[in-house]
Formats: sequence, structure tokens, C-alpha cells
Amino acid sequence: MEQYKKEFIEFMVDSDVLKFGEFVLKSGRKSPFFMNAGAYVTGTQLAKLGEYYARAIHEYYGDDFDILFGPAYKGIPLSVATTIAYARLYGKEIRYCSNRKEEKDHGDAGILLGSRIKDGDRVVIIEDVTTSGKSIEETFPILKAQGDVQVTGLIVSLNRMEKGLYSEKSALDEIQEKYGIRTNAIVTMQEVTQYLYQTPYKGKIIIDDTLKAAMDAYYKQYGAK
Repeated sequence: MEQYKKEFIEFMVDSDVLKFGEFVLKSGRKSPFFMNAGAYVTGTQLAKLGEYYARAIHEYYGDDFDILFGPAYKGIPLSVATTIAYARLYGKEIRYCSNRKEEKDHGDAGILLGSRIKDGDRVVIIEDVTTSGKSIEETFPILKAQGDVQVTGLIVSLNRMEKGLYSEKSALDEIQEKYGIRTNAIVTMQEVTQYLYQTPYKGKIIIDDTLKAAMDAYYKQYGAK
């Protein structure tokens, strides 16, 4: 596993973004873990988060894109932080863009924030986590309405690796199949488990045998095929 992935797992734990226990998800599923990207709230956290996203994007997509698009609302700070980090780490000026939930008809009018999108632009979409693919269904028409735009990929921070509500495939696999784009994550839950299971971190075992058994049972029921 790449070093930046190990550091990102520790970063999620330190930031109280990735939690373990018993949680009821929006889907109604009872999960032994929960991720809340809204817990990244400080300048230092956002700067580091942007760097981890930038490293993953560079690994999976190289410099083969022009715009980083963050769907409203959580995608807005992600796109800004990552665009800044990408310029600093790789010396390439990419543009950030996000959408408004409601179109503005005065001043900086339109549905977009940040850069305008034009014919020929190559776009990577950035999100925190994707469980149903609903936001991509909303995002794609917005991007395609801007012109001859090529959506090259989707990057999320964590791949939960569980099946969607209506199929045995994960949301990322469904999106890749439906829209023909490459979907990737900074880390997967498999990598998180592999790194933290029975391994002391700051003097504490985060994933012990009991939690590992609960996670195994969860994925036996809800794991993507």
C-alpha cells in the first residue's frame, strides 16, 4: 500500500471522520463504521485533505484533465482545496468548478461557480463518498449542457465497497459502467481494514477481533459483488 494511503487512513481517524461502532445509515443499514467528511473543518485539515486527493488524482489520472468539478455542496470545498494542492505539488494549474443548487439570474449569473466549462475541457469529478450515485445523475446533465465536455473520471475519498440499493454492484462500479468513466478512491475499506486490524495506532488497537467480525458480517450481507 502506498505511503500516502496509510497516512490518509491515520488522518481520517485523527480527524474523527472515520468512526467505528454501531451506526444506522441513511439507507437503513446498520453499519459497524461511519465516515463523515463534514468533520474536516480546520484550515490545516482541509489543506492536508486537498493534498491526499491531489496525490490520488495524479496517480490515477495524471495531468490528463483541465477541470476539477465538485458537486454542491460538499464538493465545493473539496474542489477548491484540491486545486490549490495540485498546483503546489505538481506545478499544474487546473481550474475548479462547482454548481449551485439554484441557478443565479444576476451578477455572476448561471448555475456554475468558479471556472466556466468550454468545449474540449476534460473534467474529473470530486466527491467525499458515493453510496447511491444520485449526485452523479444530477451532475452529468449539468456538465454535458456546457458543451462538448469529456468527463474522464470520478474520485472519492473512501470506497465503502458495498452494494447499492438496487444491484449487487458497488455505486462506483455502477457509475463506471453507466457513464463510461473511471472511478477511483483514495482508499478502500479493504485497505483501511488491512492497515488497522490488530495494528496498534497511538497505543490503541482500532480494529480488534470483535470489530473485524462485525465488519465481516456486514460485508457478507452488504458487500458488493
